[in-house]
Amino acid sequence: MVERDEVGGVCLNRGCIPTKTLLRTSEILGLLSKAKDFGVTVKEWSVDFKKVMERKDYVVKRLVMGIKTLLKRNGVDLIYGSAKLTKPNEVKILKNDGGEETVKSKKVIVATGSKPAKPPIPRIDDANVLTSDEVFKLESLPQSLLVVGGGPVGLEFAQIFSSFGVKVSVVEMLSHLLPNEDKDVGLMLQKIMEGNGIEVFVNTKVVRIEKEKDGLKVYLLGGDGKEEVKKAEKVLLAVGRTPNIEGLGLESVGVSFDKRGIQTNDRMETNVLGVYAVGDVAGKFLLAHTASEEGIIAAENALGLERKINYRAVPRCVFTFPEVACVGLTEKQARERGYKLRIGRFPFSSSGRALTMGETEGFVKVLVDEATDEILGIHIVGSSASELIHEAVLAINLESTTKEVIDTIHAHPTLAEALKEAVLDSERRAIHK
Repeated sequence: MVERDEVGGVCLNRGCIPTKTLLRTSEILGLLSKAKDFGVTVKEWSVDFKKVMERKDYVVKRLVMGIKTLLKRNGVDLIYGSAKLTKPNEVKILKNDGGEETVKSKKVIVATGSKPAKPPIPRIDDANVLTSDEVFKLESLPQSLLVVGGGPVGLEFAQIFSSFGVKVSVVEMLSHLLPNEDKDVGLMLQKIMEGNGIEVFVNTKVVRIEKEKDGLKVYLLGGDGKEEVKKAEKVLLAVGRTPNIEGLGLESVGVSFDKRGIQTNDRMETNVLGVYAVGDVAGKFLLAHTASEEGIIAAENALGLERKINYRAVPRCVFTFPEVACVGLTEKQARERGYKLRIGRFPFSSSGRALTMGETEGFVKVLVDEATDEILGIHIVGSSASELIHEAVLAINLESTTKEVIDTIHAHPTLAEALKEAVLDSERRAIHK
């Protein structure tokens, strides 16, 4: 294995793990703010940002060392450097220590990941304009932060910094937050975030940034043509990612790719025999769990087994407060594909378990094909949504009908009951709504 930076990639070093470590601190702060509602008196608390970041570094370091141990235990030769395909079965490696090496192999898997995208905005390279990579290098909290992009990354950081006492604004160019998800999900999350003091702009784009003595002036243009100026000490870019395809020698060996990434089939094979691509560089779902599954499938196929990936059943989670988790089609996608839908909904405000937890915000929404009774999509906004979604993923993966979910006994009192109730509601049979 050739690695030019550190094992674990974006997810472990600059993505999933560090953000969830910071989000855990945010969660604790949220519980403290609600402690009196549960009969608990907490006199005072504060955020030690240095210690928060030190804990993040500890968690990341521990997991990186764990991966290195696994690699060593399984006999994997780890080479630090940059690799380039010179032939379909030959890779030239420029080592980080300055040396060179050429390795021949029957099969090659490209898993070079992605990097933060930078939109063409004037002054985007100012030192106070950060990407999701650079934000982890902050040594102190800014007074104010403007987040460009209302997708998963932008919203998670928005809530992290807001909970730490930073004044946060979010700017999303499209009509609702989480524009790739169901519109009802984005609208609910916007309502909750605004209720928590985060300023949200939708149908709005950043047209330019100007430097000031004490920060930045950000010029916004709304869909109605109205211009507005926001001041912020820091700007965080969270407008997506672009695949790391440069310098890999793809052209020289004839591997097909475009700006979205390397083109593969459902076996993770490229058009060149023996060359596979997985993860962000393959440009499908830019999610760590998808990349992991793609890696396993590519490795097994490279060794002569027969595996395919099912992109219909990929869970999509956003670790905001409350969480968001979705699988399958959105309502818009389903209608565009010609499905006649039955839609079921169930609010967590009607869940006994949610009420005991004090976590009543959110809902479960279920999309059902009226013709076949097959469940096409499930969308959850609520506490522990990232855990609840796996029943929904299994339902999509097995092409389940509503009857199969309804006939499954759900424990009481649990949040998972809300999913069954939403499925029941699609048949107008919900008991507790």
